[in-house]
Amino acid sequence: MPAGTSVHVTALDGIVNVNSLFTLAVFVGLAWNPNDPSNTLINDQACAAGPSKAEDLVAFHVYSFSSFLFSSLIALGLKQAIRISKSPTYHPYEFIARTHKSFLRVGMLVSGIGSFSGCGFLMMALVNVVQIKLGTLACGTSSDSFAAVIPLVILVPVALLIYASIILYAFSR
Repeated sequence: MPAGTSVHVTALDGIVNVNSLFTLAVFVGLAWNPNDPSNTLINDQACAAGPSKAEDLVAFHVYSFSSFLFSSLIALGLKQAIRISKSPTYHPYEFIARTHKSFLRVGMLVSGIGSFSGCGFLMMALVNVVQIKLGTLACGTSSDSFAAVIPLVILVPVALLIYASIILYAFSR
């Protein structure tokens, strides 16, 4: 197997593994009932999140899940195409199974974009969880909400930039 293909398969394995973990997180998040009145840490009811935050929470979880699923399916399809094209029983006239370098690169880029957007949607869902549990960000007295959200909106984008640079590196190989 050429070194470039090995890098591609390793990158695709990483995408599928990360997406699996995040998909599990999304399912756990969807199982939680944000409307349970005993499941809050808010002292000032003026800071309580309205039903729109719970709707946003569910919507962002669904967007995140569909992004991760899309990305994983693309990555698994690319891995299967690589396996088929490297198989000794591969026949060149089977155009669909041929793994072209440009096809592989575009597929990896699309899969990376799906994972990237899934992480963004998951981060927005977590911001809504914080607002439901600790109080809205619009409420000036909710310093706990800001203390939870600020590291989230700093660290996740930094990690996404690192992830995107690794995907782009594999894309360029």
